Amino acid sequence: MAEKKEKNKKKKEPTINDIMKMEIAEELGLTEKVEKLGWGGLTAKETGRIGGLITAKKKKRKK
Repeated sequence: MAEKKEKNKKKKEPTINDIMKMEIAEELGLTEKVEKLGWGGLTAKETGRIGGLITAKKKKRKK
């Protein structure tokens, strides 16, 4: 049954936020962990760090 779900999943186009999130994960050295476990495999601390850096980058872009 799990195979069926995987086959039917559509590949979505990454958004600007998705790209930025992956870039930050790369900067923090979390790329391998994300690829292995998915975003849900990150700790709250790691996720919060990524979110904080995304927010900071967005604020910087607005100025």
